[in-house]
Amino acid sequence: MSEFGNIIIYKDKNGKENIEVKIEDGTVWLNQAQLVKLYNSSKSNISEHIKHIYEEGELEEESTVRNFRTVATNGKTYDMKYYNLDMIVAIGFRVKSDIGTNFRKWANDKLKEYMIKGFVLNDEKLKNNGESPYFEELLARIRDIRSSEKVFWRKVLDIYATAIDYDPKDKISIEFFKTVQNKMHYATHGSTAGLFLIG
Repeated sequence: MSEFGNIIIYKDKNGKENIEVKIEDGTVWLNQAQLVKLYNSSKSNISEHIKHIYEEGELEEESTVRNFRTVATNGKTYDMKYYNLDMIVAIGFRVKSDIGTNFRKWANDKLKEYMIKGFVLNDEKLKNNGESPYFEELLARIRDIRSSEKVFWRKVLDIYATAIDYDPKDKISIEFFKTVQNKMHYATHGSTAGLFLIG
């Protein structure tokens, strides 16, 4: 049983249908209701396709379906079956729709972004932060990352403090830490601490 860390929004080519897509373990996941919405189909049709895909040995159940804890509209948490990208695409072939192909291209782009950057942001949802319960969580994660930077600087300070002639108020010590910090910022995101805060 797992909980999702990343949620992004898929919009169809008309920009009308919004589907919350989960990213976990290098793939995307949709539940049955989301598959119905994606393919503009019925629950019985989607169930039938999934059943035949497993029966015909096209995909294996253990590698394409997982239970995830999901918060329902009533606020309660339930275990719900989700299907990965392989199953989503396989269903797309059976419903004879180009939606599956479009979704696969979109999902692969998002997964590539996730693998390279380590995150994918739902920009529109975060811009309307009043509507998103994840905005505060994102801020908390950023604060946590910044606090780990403090731990790093503490270690640098501890090492530097072992020097016989170390004086925390000495101009040379202050300049040293400014220089090291700017070099670390530049190596990480291509700008110094001051420019990073301004930009």
